[in-house]
Amino acid sequence: MRWQAAEFVRRATARNRLPLDYSVDSLRVVDFIVDGVRKGGSERARVHDVLFGLGVYTGEVFVRRAGGVWVEFDAAQRQLFGQPVGVRMPDGRVWNPLGKVVKRFEEGASESVRTLYLQVHGRAARPAGCDRRSA
Repeated sequence: MRWQAAEFVRRATARNRLPLDYSVDSLRVVDFIVDGVRKGGSERARVHDVLFGLGVYTGEVFVRRAGGVWVEFDAAQRQLFGQPVGVRMPDGRVWNPLGKVVKRFEEGASESVRTLYLQVHGRAARPAGCDRRSA
C-alpha cells in the first residue's frame, strides 16, 4: 500500500502544488479534495480511483504518523467495511481510512479524515473483542 500511496501522491502533485507530505495537517487537504470532487457532481463510480488513492494516502498517514500497519481484511471485514484493506493501530484496533474517504464523498463535511486521525491517535486500548471499528 505504501507504493500505491506514493504513486498517488506523484500523480496528484505532478500538475498541482498540493501539500501531500504525509503530515497530519495534509489530511485537511484530503478533506478539501474530496469536497471538490463531491461538488463536481460526479458519481462515485466515476471517481473511484481518486477516492481510492486518497484513502490509501490517508491510511499511509496513519501508518507513518501513528504507528499503524496495513492489513488485508478477511472476508467478514471486507463485507463490513466495503474495502479490501485497513490499518491496524498499535492498540490492536482496525480502522478503515479508505471507507472514511468514501463517506466524506457521500455524506460531506460531517465525515472528516483529519478528525478521524485525531480521534484514533493515542487512544487507550479497548477491551478484548472490541478492536474492529468502522471509520
